[in-house]
Amino acid sequence: MEREPSYRPIPRVVEERKERQESQSGQAPTERIHRPIPRMGPSAVSRPVAEPVVGNHALESVDKSVAEPVVDPNPIVQVLSARKEATTERQGRAAAESAIAQDNSQPRSAPSVATTAAPIGAQPGPIDAPRKGFFSRLRDKVATVTISEDKFEQFFADLEMAMLESSIALEVIDKIKEDLKTELTTKPISRGNIEQQVGSALGKSISSLFVPGFDVVQRVREAQKPYIICFVGINGSGKTTTIAKVAHLLRAQGISSVLAAGDTFRAAAIAQLEEHGRRLGVKVIKHDYGADPAAVAFDAIAYAKAHKVDAVLIDTAGRLHSNTNLMAELKKVVRVAKPDLTLFIGEAITGNDCVEQAREFAKATNLDGIVLSKQDIDDKGGAAVSVSFITGKPILYFGTGQGYDDLAPFEPSVVLRALGLEG
Repeated sequence: MEREPSYRPIPRVVEERKERQESQSGQAPTERIHRPIPRMGPSAVSRPVAEPVVGNHALESVDKSVAEPVVDPNPIVQVLSARKEATTERQGRAAAESAIAQDNSQPRSAPSVATTAAPIGAQPGPIDAPRKGFFSRLRDKVATVTISEDKFEQFFADLEMAMLESSIALEVIDKIKEDLKTELTTKPISRGNIEQQVGSALGKSISSLFVPGFDVVQRVREAQKPYIICFVGINGSGKTTTIAKVAHLLRAQGISSVLAAGDTFRAAAIAQLEEHGRRLGVKVIKHDYGADPAAVAFDAIAYAKAHKVDAVLIDTAGRLHSNTNLMAELKKVVRVAKPDLTLFIGEAITGNDCVEQAREFAKATNLDGIVLSKQDIDDKGGAAVSVSFITGKPILYFGTGQGYDDLAPFEPSVVLRALGLEG
């Protein structure tokens, strides 16, 4: 028979002393929780202790379902999406009014005793008023079936701010404002159909801003040969890549072309165009770096005439519209080459900057059309909405990537979808 050890562990001594004190004071003894005490020595059993979860591993236990939803960064989309919130709010308010009316129509009964009473002196907590969206606030301002000019000015401020955040030019906003005022203040409007009518009027106004375009391939095919196209724009806007895309487009339609390396200043510009020409199987006319770009254009046109090439595509050096000397040089290229078509290449993501650049290039070169590059990463649509209206020139193509096939004909519906007005 194994003898009990002569020692008593300290925790047990403390518990026995506590029991004696409780018995002397007349209190019920506290229930003891017996925990096995391991024997000392090699027979003691060691139990592993779980390591605490720290660092990035602790994040794995977070419920992913409570993550906040992604908010569309486009402010016009946010404004127009308030129609759903307004409809929900209107339905909730109608249900509440119906419940109150039904309650008032029933006979009153004696008040019953509440099973759970509120603490004496407790104050009722504040009731949060539902947040009202753009169209909800507009609906509250509309008291009749028509919108007065004063009420129109009040609600248009929200839409104007959203358009400014989308990089839409002030001149364009003024035009849209006049269109909406004519559409909404001169016709009866249903209180429950405000968001649909405003969205429809806004889409109609924006669609009217785009100057009708034309088919470049058809023009080249029908014109006297060679057909000369000059590409202009600021540094880094994608002129050289766009030239390669147009050459690829023409070749796919059975139209031959020659490339003029007129950017004689940017490092590796000539080599870049030569590489595109090699991949596409298109001749490139070049001079040394620092040469006169007008001379390069002249030689390319002469080559096209001698070899019966259908089109000449002239690359030019990127330049800021504020640089007077470089703009004068560009005018010389245009004067010598006498292009049949001058295209401004601008970045869709630059918003109002693109609009101002196109305005100045139009003054210097008499633009015929616009190509907006990097449209695939533009989440605002401000440049596309404004540039055609400001310059009076059509947007012909969207650049949607780096591939030769990433040149899409301009469609107004693409811009309207980006603004949340269609699709």
